[in-house]
Amino acid sequence: MPRIAILDDYQNVAKSYGDWTRLDPAAQVTIFHNNLATVDEAAAALAPFDVVVLMRERMPMPAALIDRLPNLKMIMTTGGSNRSLAKEHAQQKGILCCFTRGGDSTATTVETAFALLLGHGRGLVYEDRMMRSGKWQTTIPTTIAGKTLGVVGMGRLGSRMARIGKAFDMKVIAWSTNLTAEKAAAGGAELVTKEELFAQSDYISIHLVLSDRSRGLIGATEFGQMKKTGVLINTSRGPIVDEKAMLDALTSKRIGGVGLDVFDQEPLPADHPLRKLDNATLSPHLGYVSDGTYHEYFEDIIDNLVNWMKGTPSRVMA
Repeated sequence: MPRIAILDDYQNVAKSYGDWTRLDPAAQVTIFHNNLATVDEAAAALAPFDVVVLMRERMPMPAALIDRLPNLKMIMTTGGSNRSLAKEHAQQKGILCCFTRGGDSTATTVETAFALLLGHGRGLVYEDRMMRSGKWQTTIPTTIAGKTLGVVGMGRLGSRMARIGKAFDMKVIAWSTNLTAEKAAAGGAELVTKEELFAQSDYISIHLVLSDRSRGLIGATEFGQMKKTGVLINTSRGPIVDEKAMLDALTSKRIGGVGLDVFDQEPLPADHPLRKLDNATLSPHLGYVSDGTYHEYFEDIIDNLVNWMKGTPSRVMA
């Protein structure tokens, strides 16, 4: 019977979702609750397994790791795609690659983005910490209504963020490389240049896919263009923002702050300087995490495993 590894179950909830009794009891399922941080660590831990189930992009599956897993017959990722999986390399080696439904990550990601905006603007996270230390009203929160929201990227997520900003009576402006005035207007925003967006916005929310074009898109120049009170919100991918430039802007108080759900390295190291900054509101990549999404993920994981063991694999990546 196959040995199956379920990776990165941070919250220790994998067995709580889906009907695991459907799986042949002879199958050996091992659940990893901690991240396997390096290729060497992952290769040593996963070498005996026939199946590896990835939770989104919590652990990359590059070609260098795949080549060190001699028993691997199937890789499954939650969600419809996974940019950290060397899919073509695995398929060339005859390893089956499968996926699951993705849940409503558009809604949950945008909810997280606006929660970070409100949490920072209204001082909720900081004041919560202060109250627990015995203090009372240590900040003067900002009124969100009337402020300018700059949306970087006006796809499904950016357009949804723009609509929420409008509901809070914010002025919404937008920019991305190929964005047109018509598309911006259809999403409830005004098209501006990149420079205008960073100079005019009180809050800037990133909604781009990480690619060679977007990597490091926001750096020292962009932080230098922002208002001194400006806040950057990132729920997309950490490397879209130059981390060193961001840390410089925060420590020098060049900008008002950041609200981050994504980071260059995840999980964020315990000694990372971001954890020590009061002008950084942090969330542990919860953008896609929800009860409903997890139900879909684990139902499909079990379904895919059952079908694979029957010889009729389902949700096979093209």
